[in-house]
Amino acid sequence: MASIKEYNVKLASLKNTRKMTKTMKMVSASKLQRALSAQRNARLYATKLGELVSRLSASVDASSHPLLTRHDPCSNALVLMFTSDKGLCGGFNNNLAKTTSTWIDDNRQNFDNIHMSFCGRRGYMFFKSRAEVRTHYEDITQRPTFADAAHLGEEMEKLFTEGEYDEIYLAYNIFHSPLSQKPNIEKLLPIEPQEVITEEETPFSLEYIFEPEQEELLTFLLPRIMYFKLYFTLLENAAGEHGARMTAMDSATTNADKLVDKYTLLRNRARQAEITTELTEIISGAEAL
Repeated sequence: MASIKEYNVKLASLKNTRKMTKTMKMVSASKLQRALSAQRNARLYATKLGELVSRLSASVDASSHPLLTRHDPCSNALVLMFTSDKGLCGGFNNNLAKTTSTWIDDNRQNFDNIHMSFCGRRGYMFFKSRAEVRTHYEDITQRPTFADAAHLGEEMEKLFTEGEYDEIYLAYNIFHSPLSQKPNIEKLLPIEPQEVITEEETPFSLEYIFEPEQEELLTFLLPRIMYFKLYFTLLENAAGEHGARMTAMDSATTNADKLVDKYTLLRNRARQAEITTELTEIISGAEAL
């Protein structure tokens, strides 16, 4: 059995850990509220933009804009992965990394080369020795801004239109709740039409009259829709990170409380055993005298 001094050292360490995890939980909860507010404000806009781009891409010829044009053959792919810069957020980063790694293995036969770029240090640290890394975009996941998303989108657009990559994918966590973030991989470029259903469950009409002209409208609209998609992905990533960290710190605080109770009980037992031993020694000495 450990001594009372050793138990006191353990208890002091556990109480300090509990204080730290509780503080981190409160900080993450505060950051989560701000991130959720930004995400909720952008969600409806993102949904409507998704419907708009699906209707547009389904109603025009794929050759009418470079961002709609499929490359054939499809040789090179780029995966842009969004993770956190910091740890202590449970399986938020690891689950996405494993899902992405599995996706790359499953799709390796479809491409000659699959390269990766990263927004967030954790994803870069995981894949830097496992995959061909193109770019690590630093310090843009903590405080998502549309300017950073636009800069990122311009680079993705350039890589695609110049033919360096034939397809570009996004890998990120979709935020459902602080307890649930689902890894997701979806195609960013080329933009492909998707079936969009109205509330009456009837397909949208695909016949449109364009004003201004189709080419001018697509040139203005499609890049900005892509930029907002990247911005919304940054917001999803930020909300998921803070939610996962809040949950992880809450669990860590609960575990620290349990260990404090456990070691307090063991220390009390050790103290009682020590007192009993001392009394026994005193009584034995008195009887010997």
